[in-house]
Amino acid sequence: MITLFIPSPSISSFQIGPLTIHIYALCLITGIIAAWIIGSRRWRARGGTMESFETVLLWAIPIGIVGARIYHVLTHLGDYFGPTANQHWWAIWEGGIAIYGAIGAGALAAWVVARRRKIAFAALADSLAPGIAVGQALGRFGNWFNQELYGLPTTLPWGLEIDPAHRVPGYESYATFHPTFLYESVWNLLVAATLIWADRKWQLGRGKVFALYIALYGFGRIFTESLRTDYSYDVFGPLRFNAAVAMLICLAGIILLVWLVRNRPGREERVEFGLEAVSPAETTESVASTAESAAGTDARDSDAATVHNSSTEPDEPSGSGR
Repeated sequence: MITLFIPSPSISSFQIGPLTIHIYALCLITGIIAAWIIGSRRWRARGGTMESFETVLLWAIPIGIVGARIYHVLTHLGDYFGPTANQHWWAIWEGGIAIYGAIGAGALAAWVVARRRKIAFAALADSLAPGIAVGQALGRFGNWFNQELYGLPTTLPWGLEIDPAHRVPGYESYATFHPTFLYESVWNLLVAATLIWADRKWQLGRGKVFALYIALYGFGRIFTESLRTDYSYDVFGPLRFNAAVAMLICLAGIILLVWLVRNRPGREERVEFGLEAVSPAETTESVASTAESAAGTDARDSDAATVHNSSTEPDEPSGSGR
């Protein structure tokens, strides 16, 4: 009987001259690019400017990466400090970042910059939410190349084959495991599609799309965290630390969404409040006004041309010619 499984990639990095390119990093960069493209399109559709969008994200992305590293180090102190530590806390290229820290630090940086730029932060978060989910889906493939963060052993046909060198202690005798990277990637794509559908159906605004993202992402993460076999320093009874955090995030998202629906109905008419900012409705009105003005000018020019042609028309010949 042929056993079906998902094979793991044979490489996780490659060389270009003296440089080592980690495929995990390429997956993260691809995810950031996807989130940027989707977010920028949604932001412009809400009436925002690319200058403001780029200003916010050029601060939020690097600070988010730092936050992702800090969160990972704080939840894996034994790997970086103490007598058995074998990693450097500052060497991010050695691996180890966490999405919770990235979203938290990145959101805080975006909020600060948005306030200084007079941008509606809630509208910006709503614009970014689907793209963030897509970016996470793409970034998770880095775990596949690294053969890490997989789930419990399984014989299901979509089980992920893990090389012996990458198997977690205690599971050396098993060959295939739950592909939690794939579960989370598929879930995040479903989250992104749900956010876009809900936004189009109900015209969500004032942070509701982002609140729904938090709730849905946290809900899915509870299950993937419960399947993972990598060591967790902190547990709450049978719960891994990150699973408990996912529960809190899901609950916070639900509470925030309910509160916003009840107390902040509708969506913002304006998303920027600088001198050059306009709302989508004002943009449409401006285009219509410009078109009408142009049409009026053309009509006046046409009338003037008619009068001019009439005044210069030659007289008929005199009667001597008859």
